[in-house]
Amino acid sequence: MLLKTFGWSFAVTAAGLALAGVLWGWQGLAVVGILSILEISLSFDNAVINAGILRKMNAFWQKIFLTIGILIAVFGMRLVFPVVIVAITAKLGPIEAVDLAINNKAEYEHLVTAAHPAIAAFGGMFLLMIFLDFIFEEREYKWLAWLEKPLAKLGKLDTLSIIIALVVLLVSAMTVATDVAHGGGDKSATVLLSGVAGLLTYLLVGGISGYFEDKLEEADDDADEEERAPATKNGNGSAVGLAGKAAFFMFLYLEVIDASFSFDGVIGAFAITNDIFEMALGLGIGAMYIRSLTVFLVRRGTLDDYVYLEHGAHYAIGALAVILLATIKFEINEVITGGIGVALIALSFWSSVRKNRQEGKPGAGSTSKSEVSSGV
Repeated sequence: MLLKTFGWSFAVTAAGLALAGVLWGWQGLAVVGILSILEISLSFDNAVINAGILRKMNAFWQKIFLTIGILIAVFGMRLVFPVVIVAITAKLGPIEAVDLAINNKAEYEHLVTAAHPAIAAFGGMFLLMIFLDFIFEEREYKWLAWLEKPLAKLGKLDTLSIIIALVVLLVSAMTVATDVAHGGGDKSATVLLSGVAGLLTYLLVGGISGYFEDKLEEADDDADEEERAPATKNGNGSAVGLAGKAAFFMFLYLEVIDASFSFDGVIGAFAITNDIFEMALGLGIGAMYIRSLTVFLVRRGTLDDYVYLEHGAHYAIGALAVILLATIKFEINEVITGGIGVALIALSFWSSVRKNRQEGKPGAGSTSKSEVSSGV
């Protein structure tokens, strides 16, 4: 199971490090290795969140997530995205931006860093909405019951998460966004516009995927009541199309989440190198492991056996959202960012183990639910 799930990640690591050694020598190999570890540490909570969504998708879309999805993650977010940001902010053409990234690395790094307030506001708001919608929802299991019970009651107000997110954005724009550390000057308008864009993106992609997911569940319930084959297997094609739409928008939702998680990794990578190819290779290797870890969690049914893991990951998301907004003004070391996420997930895992022991449940994850995705 381990080799089957992580086989591609191991292969990409070996090939990537070998390529780095050939192109840039031992120093380049070390840089790529460090960037890989940085990406894994910063995005570990991303894997847990992804697994919670991916387990709802069929084997076909899980394969899409691992193939097309990884291409988007590696080449789109780790290589193309920083160049696009530079092209937009510096009002350059795409060819000029690429030439700048290759031949004037210092200026390229400066332009990407100057765009950080907009990037952080967009990603911070998107991740903050994920966290708020999680803690305001009524759940069977509550990790921090003293906090989650009253918040679940408050969550009956449908727009509460949006209201809180907008308040946080306004506070950030009026305080954190003034006299910023990245680029200098007042970035209040930039932060407001980018934050609203992040909020709207979450509402749009999340709302559409949720709509189709609800429709799919209704179709499956009707099929069960009529004691016939599941809706995704009937011959009229409508349910298959509905399932496809639901999976497609959940796939988009996953990619936007991954993009939001990658912002801090891309910006933090400049502390190690300003070579976009070293950066893309190192962060890409790390992204492969996050993808493999996501599938591993799904196949093992880990989220069902360790019921507080999702809680820990969402609290880590909330912490990352706050940190992203804070980095508009303050320099925060990536070790702190990654360490908080890993610590929260570790605590939630330990709490899950304790709960299982108290209830006499085995500690190992089962594969009963995960066999659905055995073809990934």
